[in-house]
Amino acid sequence: MRTMTRLLAFPLLLCLVEITCNVTFAADPLGLSLIWDKNYLTIRGDKLPGREMKVLYLEAYCRPGSTDREWGQTVIGHTTEQLPLAAGETAGRVVKLKCLLKDGVTVQHTITANDDEIDFRLVAHNPTDKPSQADWAQPCIRVGEFTGLDRVQYVSKSFVFVDGHLMRMPLVIDGKFVAPPASVTNVGRDPVISLEKWAMKARYIPGQVWAGKGVDRNDVNPRPLSNLVLSNGLIGCYSADETMIMATAFEPYQELFQGVAHCVHSDFRIGGLKPGETKPIRGKIYFFKNDIPSLLKRYEKDFPEHVSPAK
Repeated sequence: MRTMTRLLAFPLLLCLVEITCNVTFAADPLGLSLIWDKNYLTIRGDKLPGREMKVLYLEAYCRPGSTDREWGQTVIGHTTEQLPLAAGETAGRVVKLKCLLKDGVTVQHTITANDDEIDFRLVAHNPTDKPSQADWAQPCIRVGEFTGLDRVQYVSKSFVFVDGHLMRMPLVIDGKFVAPPASVTNVGRDPVISLEKWAMKARYIPGQVWAGKGVDRNDVNPRPLSNLVLSNGLIGCYSADETMIMATAFEPYQELFQGVAHCVHSDFRIGGLKPGETKPIRGKIYFFKNDIPSLLKRYEKDFPEHVSPAK
């Protein structure tokens, strides 16, 4: 009987070992860490393409009415200080910041590095007795090292989602399509936004803006504003060898933006603050193997507000 018990237990033990191994290796952690200095958040990881990614954090806080106005009249000045960590929070894994806007608004940020993502938790508060016009803000994610391309060509590795499908951004120079570099290997499998759907007129060019659903189109970045209504709030890009993807989303968000500094943005929405009002905001930067269904599954779990109900 004891021999029989051992024989039955052995396959079960093998099964448990196999499950444990699968769980261990499924996460495939990137060893991500964080450091913030001189308004730049640097994400580091030995397995991260380019080994680090910089985020201008934050580039600007903005007033409404920004779509066709001089940028200097839109920006609300701010300063940022780094806060000490609480007990149990680990340096390199957690960064805490406090922004003070010139109108008195404060925004506190808790930024955490996990296995394959950076998590953002923000609290915007107006302690004054006057309404604040702080409408939206810009985390500027620099993806040059990740994509391995220059500040023009990187656009061809960038994507958004249209009609439920990932679509590459076109490489447009002087109003004409330009063939993407040879390293862009998914062209032919990934559809590309057509030139007719790519806006090219604005106060400032180039670039491309996609307003969030329900956002006033007078209140976004003064770059070319697309007429496309995107399927979700994700914007991202492929790595240099296209084995990985980076994508970002915030809730609530004002716009998605392809910029002019090797950058992509999910610019988060504040929507103004009444005297004494407080608003929570959250965001993610994801780093995934080139597996779009897995990315979408995680995104839909993290941001259920962005998912349209089934018809």
